[in-house]
Amino acid sequence: MKRDQPFRDRVDAGRRLGALLSGYENASDTIVLGLPRGGVPVAHALASRLGLPLDVLIVRKLGVPGYPEVAFGAIASGGIEVLNADVIQSAHIDELAIERVRLEQSQELGRRELVYRGNRPPLDVTGSAVIVVDDGTATGATMRAAVEALRVAEPNRIIVAVGLAPPDVLRKLAKLADEVVAVLIPRNFMAVGAWFEDFAQTTDDEVIALLTS
Repeated sequence: MKRDQPFRDRVDAGRRLGALLSGYENASDTIVLGLPRGGVPVAHALASRLGLPLDVLIVRKLGVPGYPEVAFGAIASGGIEVLNADVIQSAHIDELAIERVRLEQSQELGRRELVYRGNRPPLDVTGSAVIVVDDGTATGATMRAAVEALRVAEPNRIIVAVGLAPPDVLRKLAKLADEVVAVLIPRNFMAVGAWFEDFAQTTDDEVIALLTS
């Protein structure tokens, strides 16, 4: 198979990522976390190939009021929170505004936790190697938030694994994570879905089924 061959679907992306991460096969101290929704089928295929436990990492960016695309922090599964003091200061965000955004995003995170995980507690990542998986990333924003939030939980090692990403995004992620792996690194990136023959939207029901299979 050619390295630059497009993916059939997200399962194909996960299997090909698994081949690149074969050194982690059956590792007792390694956990796979999928970013919902599209990252979960990829993570499931990767975890199945490598014989590793699978969980979901739900990340919600905390957006600057009035400019939600600019994040001043992030929250994630397991009560993880990270704040960017520089952005908070430069955007003049007061504590009341921070709490308002935190509450709004915490409610949405809690809703998704309940939908995807039910009453199951998240896997404990402290001291473990964690492979964080997504189908692809155009800007790296969500994955950056995931890695920064995950650091708070003190894993031993963070490995970013994506189906594809532009070269500049991977370079930026490499400064945050201990290891970064992508199957495809197209210079003319276009969109993530352009590199999949089947890029149908992943549903909540599919995520739930994969996490409980």
